[in-house]
Amino acid sequence: MNFNPVSSKKLYMQIYKQILSEIQLGSFKIGDKLPAERELCEQFGVSRAPIRQALSALELNGIIYSRQGEGVYVKSNNITPENSESAIFFKSISPEDIIEVRMNVEPLIIKFAAQRANDEDIEELRSTIKQMEEETKAGVYVPETDHKLHYGIAKASHNDLFVNIMAAISNAMKQQEMWKFIRDRTVTRPDYRDVNFKEHKLLIKAIEDHNEKEAVEIMTNHMQNLYERYWKED
Repeated sequence: MNFNPVSSKKLYMQIYKQILSEIQLGSFKIGDKLPAERELCEQFGVSRAPIRQALSALELNGIIYSRQGEGVYVKSNNITPENSESAIFFKSISPEDIIEVRMNVEPLIIKFAAQRANDEDIEELRSTIKQMEEETKAGVYVPETDHKLHYGIAKASHNDLFVNIMAAISNAMKQQEMWKFIRDRTVTRPDYRDVNFKEHKLLIKAIEDHNEKEAVEIMTNHMQNLYERYWKED
């Protein structure tokens, strides 16, 4: 199995994705040994540092494991099995935990998104907000579209840790049953659904304009409104 050389941008992530893809395609089966670091360096055309970063990320996600003095072996081809420790962890997070983190972290994320978003980022966000608009007009709220938009904002920050934090928040929301129950009786309602779309549209406009101050203000208000909607008495 030969890997493709990678470009200079975020080397370890490109390497991580290629190795993971080959494992999931079956080129390397569970129990198989991966090529040695030296061989991987030659195939990817990089130094050992990004190779080690990629392997560490794969090991952290439970895909591979290392044997001292022997090498690296495939452990799994599934990042998020339902019975994994991470899945159990996400299910234990409370709705209050989720909203508290979102209220404090997402304004910071969008600050950097407004600073750093490039044309590709903005085009992706426009596509997602258009999808949300069509769904809103059709009278439906699709959580996956909402998650996709916030994840896209994190990607536009060009900070991998922000992206991982947003992915963790999204996983927690998907697996926390009480969060889904509260969501289904609030933002899925027509009055909340329309307001929710308008707030997201303003967020994307601020990023398009690279207006950092306005982006932070709108996201802060959006998170506060989200909190009030989720815990509002009927």
